[in-house]
Formats: sequence, structure tokens, C-alpha cells
Amino acid sequence: MTGASAAQELFFTRAGLDRARLDSIVGDALQGADDGELFLEYSQSEGLTFDDGRLKAAAYDTTQGFGLRAVSGEQTGYAHASELSEAAIRRAATTVRAVRAGHSGEMSLGPVATNRHLYGDDNPLNEIPFEQKVELLQAIDAYARARDPRVRQVSASLAGSWQAVAILRADGKLVQDVRPLVRLNVSVVAGQGDRMESGSRGAGGRVGYQQFFDPAHWQAEVDDALRQALVNLDSVPAPAGEMPVVLGPGWPGILLHEAIGHGLEGDFNRKKTSVFSGLMGQRVAAPGVTIVDNGTIDKRRGSLTIDDEGTPTENTMLIEDGVLKGLMYDRMNARLMGVKSTGNGRRQSFAHNPMPRMTNTYMLAGDRDPAEILGGVKKGIYAVNFGGGQVDITSGKFVFSCTEAYMVENGKIGAPIKGATLIGAGAEVLKQVKAVGNDLQLDTGIGTCGKSGQGVPVGVGQPTLLIEGLTVGGTAKAA
Repeated sequence: MTGASAAQELFFTRAGLDRARLDSIVGDALQGADDGELFLEYSQSEGLTFDDGRLKAAAYDTTQGFGLRAVSGEQTGYAHASELSEAAIRRAATTVRAVRAGHSGEMSLGPVATNRHLYGDDNPLNEIPFEQKVELLQAIDAYARARDPRVRQVSASLAGSWQAVAILRADGKLVQDVRPLVRLNVSVVAGQGDRMESGSRGAGGRVGYQQFFDPAHWQAEVDDALRQALVNLDSVPAPAGEMPVVLGPGWPGILLHEAIGHGLEGDFNRKKTSVFSGLMGQRVAAPGVTIVDNGTIDKRRGSLTIDDEGTPTENTMLIEDGVLKGLMYDRMNARLMGVKSTGNGRRQSFAHNPMPRMTNTYMLAGDRDPAEILGGVKKGIYAVNFGGGQVDITSGKFVFSCTEAYMVENGKIGAPIKGATLIGAGAEVLKQVKAVGNDLQLDTGIGTCGKSGQGVPVGVGQPTLLIEGLTVGGTAKAA
């Protein structure tokens, strides 16, 4: 089902909405407003979890609804409902009219459409029978346990969703998108004596399930999760103190996403609560540091053909060779700041207002060989994987825990370490980058970003990085 046919079937044929009357309702509700739209959504989602040798949970959910928004100046009127009916939309129109009372604005021009399509329209939930999904999780469990006698517990999960959206503006222009999303996760706990350690691996994207049923694919995920768990069984207490830190390529980009990315979103800069406020055109990072937000990569988890305001996504230059060049904008913040939207207006669902959000945010490759970067470290740590962390979005101050990290001594990777945390502030970290590797990797498709109570799928990435003088929290003293 294509985006256009999905919108026709789900929102007009099945829901019984009349397009002409809907145009009239939305046009009247937004008359005199600066911006706004009717956002229609239908989504299906499922999740299966196999744990401790059995199917632990299986869930399936269908949701539908709309959100009607009117924007006047900095004020927003928003009404939403899970009832897709003309009567409900008329009630919402009465509510949002209040925001434009006494205001006579000129409706902003709508987004310029493209013919680009970054992913397929097929519903992944219908691709593979339920029984085969359970069999895959069983096979993952059996394979992991057979790989090593130290395996104590295995957890595997499959998750998928299919979202159809239609965005109707006051001028009657309608744009649609159909968005598939899947994810496979594997977690392994290994034990030796009284000690137990874990490792995990996941993959996903805007694709179908089919690729995950290839044994070569899912076995590689299990092998890596097991490898991490066994490495951590041999780990020693992490040192504490200030020292050089080498970040591995790929998923460690989550640190940059959290500590830096949010500070480059338009709303924080308009309100001057970001550490990057007022620094456009100035050096904010070390030479060689170039960061983009790119929502246009085919089938990536963070990619979108159009954002949730109907604007096509872009490859936005944020920092170029250390100089601040751009920010991420939704329509409202772009209008108030006198620029155009970059296609970063995102919302979790019809029940939420859009706001500036990242898509796939990553640092571009440099020219240094990763082995050369590690070889120049006299004493430090090499952080390969991260777990949870805490970040102050506006200041960029962060604390991240490493789930896989190693000591580096005299240029050689040494013992794995346990309990390492990285502590710092995003703005300072950018300036402390001393070397950028030539091995850019994007993450495997597992990221979800939270902001103001809303979660959306994102991508991250980076090459190998050397950061000088980062604070490491651990249980042992640095020598």
C-alpha cells in the first residue's frame, strides 16, 4: 500500500472522512494563524520477547487518531483525539481557534514536496507469520546456549511497527508517508563461578523482518553479544581520574548525540538556553570535527521521507571543520528565527506537538588511521560500547557508563575494564578532540531519543576519536 493509497483507505474510505469538508474545517480553524496543520495517524506495532527459555511476552497494538495545531507567534493551540471522525475534528477546531484570538497572521508557505522515497511501504508485521517469529527467537536462544557452557541466560526480542501519516494544511495540500520500522535485540549473560556479566547487540531499520531470518545475520548478532559478555568476565576495576579516552566507531556516537546534538536544536537556541546560542560562524570544536544531521539515508532507523510537519528531511551541516554552521529546525522555530525548516519537526504520535528533533546525527570521517590513534596513547582507555547515561540537555553536561571498554597502555589495548563512566560537557569535549579516524560507522539501528516526554527513533555514528583529558569515573585510582 503506497503512502497515497494508505491515506485514502485509512483516513477517508475507512474512517468516512469527506476530503472537501475536512479542507473547509482545517482552513477555517487556521484562518489568521501563522502556521498549523491537521496530522492524521494510523499505526500498528508488535513486540515479542523470549527470555529464560520461553516466550515471555507478546503484544500487538493498533492506534489511530489526529492532532490539529494552530500556531500564532510563539503560541500553539493543540487538540487531539483517538477518534477519527468529522465531529471530533470540528470540536478540535473550536479549541485551537482560541490561540489566534486577536491575531491576524499570514499563513506560512507550506513545504516544497519532492519525489524522494527512502523506504518501502510494505507492512513488516504481515511479512512473517507469528509462529515463525517465535521459532526465530527459540533458535537464537538455542544457538547462544550451545556456543559456550558459560552462558547462563539469553534474552531475545523482535519489535516492529507500521505507521501511516497524512498531513493536511490550510491551503488544502495533503502529503502522506508510510513508515516501516523493525528491530532485533539479543542479550546474553555469561557466568564463571559466582561472577556474571552481560553483553548485548541489536540491529534494525526501516525495512522488513526478512533479513533477520537469515542465519548469517542473527548468528552474528548473538556472537557479538556473547563476545561482550565473555570479555566482561575478564574485566578489572576501571581507573578513575582525568586521562585520554579513545571512542570506538559507530554506537559511541550516542555520547555526541546526547551531549552535543540537543544543544544544536532550534528551540534551545531561539530561547538562548543552549551553550551554542549566539555562536553561529564561530569555532566551537577542534579542527577536523565535522558533524551533520542527515535524515535522507535510505532505510536507516532515524530517516524520514518527510518530517511530521510534511517537510522533506535534509542533510544538514551542523559543525564544519570545528565551526558552527547550522542548527536543526522545525517550522515554528525556523519562522521565528528567520530561516527555513530543515525537516527536523518530529512528534512521537498524533497526541504530541512537533518540535525540533534529530534524525541520523553523526561525525564525518577524518584522515587518521585508528591503529595510529591508539598507538599514540601512553595511558588511557578505549571505550567501545555504552549503556545508560544522564545528560543535561541545555548545558550538555553528561555522565555515560561504558559497557565495553579497555585499558590502553603504551599504545596497546590491554585488559577490559568494568565500571567506567565518562564525565564531561559536550562543548568542552568537542574542543578536546585531538584525532579523528578514517573509519566512520553508523550504529546498527537501535537508537531512541527522548525529549520533553517524547521518544522517537534516531541514528548515531562517528569514526574513532581521541579525546584528551576526559574525566573517567571508576573504582580504581589512575596511576
